[in-house]
Amino acid sequence: MAENETAPYAAPTPSRYRTVHLQQAKDEGRRFAMLTTYDFQMAQVFDEAGVEVLLVGDSAANTMMGLPTTLPITLEQLAVYAGSVVRGARRAMVLCDMPFGSYELSPQQAAENAIRLVKETGVHGVKIEGGVRYAEHIALMTDAGVPVMAHTGFTPQSENVLGGYRVQGRGEGAAEAMIREATTLQDAGAFALLMEMVPGDVARRVDEALRIPTVGIGAGPGTTGQVLVWQDMLGLRSGRMPRFVKQYADLRSVVTGAVQDYRREVLEGTFPAPEHGFGA
Repeated sequence: MAENETAPYAAPTPSRYRTVHLQQAKDEGRRFAMLTTYDFQMAQVFDEAGVEVLLVGDSAANTMMGLPTTLPITLEQLAVYAGSVVRGARRAMVLCDMPFGSYELSPQQAAENAIRLVKETGVHGVKIEGGVRYAEHIALMTDAGVPVMAHTGFTPQSENVLGGYRVQGRGEGAAEAMIREATTLQDAGAFALLMEMVPGDVARRVDEALRIPTVGIGAGPGTTGQVLVWQDMLGLRSGRMPRFVKQYADLRSVVTGAVQDYRREVLEGTFPAPEHGFGA
């Protein structure tokens, strides 16, 4: 491949990924990658690896705070993670979840807290869970200057209403209903739509029906982009993994082995060695 050529899936890298670049990917039949990110150093790594979008997910409640669900994390707590990610990302677009309780009461509440996240952390947009009833919320946030990614299918913040972690979009008429919902969210101003735990053929039909890009997690290969929780994707988390996760590394074993080596050398007295110290 000549030096000035790009791979078939690639496009010229902008100085900063923005909504227009994700829309271009959709329009040109290209794809983009998104990863959850919660801290400065991993943001640097993912940014340097070329990941187009970093999502400061409310999954920080589980992955960073050890909480059983995403529901308890607050706007203030999530803002700390968001600011850290923004400082580590040079080119990636950084989005932040609107946590449970920060937007549901009214469009005004949603807009106020979205503006606060942008002003205090520097994120480039937010993600909001929920369906048609949040169209007015999305419209007001967008009018206020905050780009909004909508989130439909399985919405973890509604797990108590949905009856747990359950695939959405199954059954007769489900695809048509999801297309109608997605179109409403698009028309409200959402620049993209994330679909979680949706049958692949349904997600593909939704993507084909929309002019805006879609992002999938457990929604098959037919979406414009894909997102995973980074600790799942890199094998840092223990326990049962969701079916839709592919592990690209086993960091848990790597880190465990390195820490065991460190501890052994400390106990043996072989660390620190002379080269790790200072002379008089």
